[in-house]
Amino acid sequence: MNAPGLPRILPPDTAISRPYWEGCREGQLRLQHCEDCAEYQFFPRILCSHCGGNSLSWRTVSGRGKVASYTVVRRGMSAAYAAPYIVALIDLEEGPRMMSSIVGSDPDTISVNARVSVSFEPWGDDYVVPVFTLDKARQPTE
Repeated sequence: MNAPGLPRILPPDTAISRPYWEGCREGQLRLQHCEDCAEYQFFPRILCSHCGGNSLSWRTVSGRGKVASYTVVRRGMSAAYAAPYIVALIDLEEGPRMMSSIVGSDPDTISVNARVSVSFEPWGDDYVVPVFTLDKARQPTE
């Protein structure tokens, strides 16, 4: 648990990213979708990172993915970040890769290709951020 009342680094809330943050507050993971090439992208941009098109819309996605890579932070950078915590690259089912945290799991139980599902946690006074939990029902078989 982080120390209550201690400030954390806040992500930028811009006109371009605002639909993303509004979705998080509503418990929805929203990504930009290109109407020209039908690809999703993350992080929010003014042009499609795949085709350069500018016909972008926001769509709610499944929030399911798998761990591409991760690290366990055993010493937080301040008391606002209680360690240990898991920082991971998540490959979303819709294609984009995003960095987030994996919560609610012992760091020793995480592995590459582990399947995860999105959840949301408050981050400061005005933000809700996506975090991921292990999806025990969808783990790969060996």
